[in-house]
Amino acid sequence: MSRDDRCELLCLDLPLAERLRNERIEPEAAVQVAGLAGALGDPTRVAVASTLLQADELCVCDLSWIVERPQALVSHHARLLRERGLVRSRREGKMVLYSLTDEGHALLGSVLALTQPARV
Repeated sequence: MSRDDRCELLCLDLPLAERLRNERIEPEAAVQVAGLAGALGDPTRVAVASTLLQADELCVCDLSWIVERPQALVSHHARLLRERGLVRSRREGKMVLYSLTDEGHALLGSVLALTQPARV
């Protein structure tokens, strides 16, 4: 095991470390954030969510055609995004329509901004 990423001395900046320790994220909040971030941990979910970023609302069959994935797979991933709070769904007759929540817009906007070239 490499030890290149570990300190060999105790060189704690105690005032800074203590302040940051007192201000750190609560464990429950960390779990929530990890769940939201993890919801975008699959390329199909990213494709579905980014497509919804460009439309107010889409049905699963349209999402499936747009992202070029089987409808059952898209439905599965859209359901997971809904369970994590990034999308909402509603039924209209035999169609299930999905749209991004405010949290979904914010998270996806932030993540996709990282893929854009830096502006000078």
